[in-house]
Amino acid sequence: MTLTLTHAEIAAAAAALFEAERRRQQTGLLSQQYPQMTLDDAYAVQAALIAHKRAAGLEVIGWKIGLTSRAMQQALNIDTPDSGVLLSDMAFPSGATIPLGRFIQPRIEAEIAFVLNAPLAGADVTRADVLAATDFVAPALEILDTRILRADPVTGVSRKIHDTVSDNAANAGIVLGTARHAPQSIDLRWIGAIVRRDGIVEETGLGAGVLDDPVAGIVWLVRRLAQYGQGVAAGDILLSGSFIRPIEAPPGSCFHADFGPFGHVDLTFAES
Repeated sequence: MTLTLTHAEIAAAAAALFEAERRRQQTGLLSQQYPQMTLDDAYAVQAALIAHKRAAGLEVIGWKIGLTSRAMQQALNIDTPDSGVLLSDMAFPSGATIPLGRFIQPRIEAEIAFVLNAPLAGADVTRADVLAATDFVAPALEILDTRILRADPVTGVSRKIHDTVSDNAANAGIVLGTARHAPQSIDLRWIGAIVRRDGIVEETGLGAGVLDDPVAGIVWLVRRLAQYGQGVAAGDILLSGSFIRPIEAPPGSCFHADFGPFGHVDLTFAES
């Protein structure tokens, strides 16, 4: 692990993010404030942020994987996904209406969710291990939000991977569809979605957009957590990574994600 930030700097960054979410006001780019910061620093900030949230009474319900598509990695000039923590206030049912002001700049992504019935840990976890530990897979939408500015208003410099990871991988919500499937019964690479906003098709994609196989995203997550002596627990919800580009979700917008025989997910953002 390579840390360049002090404990005090990590704590200050996490506190700024926690306060930004509470006030619904974005904070400045950490990558500009701490240009030397590493990915290990960013994950340390994320862990400190999650500690704030757990101290406020929230519980961990799972994990998300992000930046799994080639296009998104190239946009941020990286060659690895990232991960964040799902918390109990992030879960919404399909068909839910998100109150106005609940998020700052929400966006939507389509994903395949894995719900576990057994724990997973270790640097040598395999695809077969993931399938054996999965109770079911389901269609899902992830709600993204940014507590850090997307770009500096003065210089125009865009946020970096260190900002996104620190900000809990831009994680804000998860919406599970009601359909349930045994993971061994279907080739998840060919699960696709047609995502409509206000009746207009905005994005389409296939599961193969996630590291060629959504299961590979789960393998990556478990192996990454092993580097920090962590793993995932039975009952955890794991978002395997989006296979579409993020779609802006302004007030009043309605989303319908059609996964075909795999199911569907609906979500509305209140206008008032």
